[in-house]
Amino acid sequence: MARSVRVMNCAPEDVFAVLGDGWLFPAWVVGASRMRDVADTWPREGSRLHHSFGVWPFVIDDTTSVLEFDPPRRMVLQARGWPIGEARVTLDVKPRGEGCVVRLQEFAAEGPGSFIPQPLLDPALMVRNAETLRRLAHLAEGRAGR
Repeated sequence: MARSVRVMNCAPEDVFAVLGDGWLFPAWVVGASRMRDVADTWPREGSRLHHSFGVWPFVIDDTTSVLEFDPPRRMVLQARGWPIGEARVTLDVKPRGEGCVVRLQEFAAEGPGSFIPQPLLDPALMVRNAETLRRLAHLAEGRAGR
C-alpha cells in the first residue's frame, strides 16, 4: 500500500472543506482531468462523483464513490478508472499544533492494476500522491487564508 504524508498549515476542517466540494476533485487529484457531475449527496457515504481522467484525446469517463466519511478525521474513496481498475484511497487527517497532518494511502483494489505487485506499483503511486497532497494543501491552506 502506497503511503504519502504531508504537514499542512491549516485546520483539518479546511482540508475537509476541499474534500467536501466534489467539483474541486480534478484540482487536487493528479490524473483527474474534468468533472462531469457530482451527486447532490456528496460527500456522504454511498455518494458518487463522475469524473474523467487522462489527457485529451485519451480521456476515460468513470466515477469515484465515498465508502466512509468522518469529518474532520477520515475519508475513504473507491476510485474507478477502468480499464485499469479500481483503487481504494484513504485520507486520514490529524491536528498538529496550528495545522494538521494528512496521510494518503492507496492500493489497487480491483481489475488489472491489482495484479501488479505492490513493490512495483507503490513508488509511482507515492510520487503521484505526494503531488496530490501538495495540491490539496494549496487549496486547503488557501481557504484558511495562510
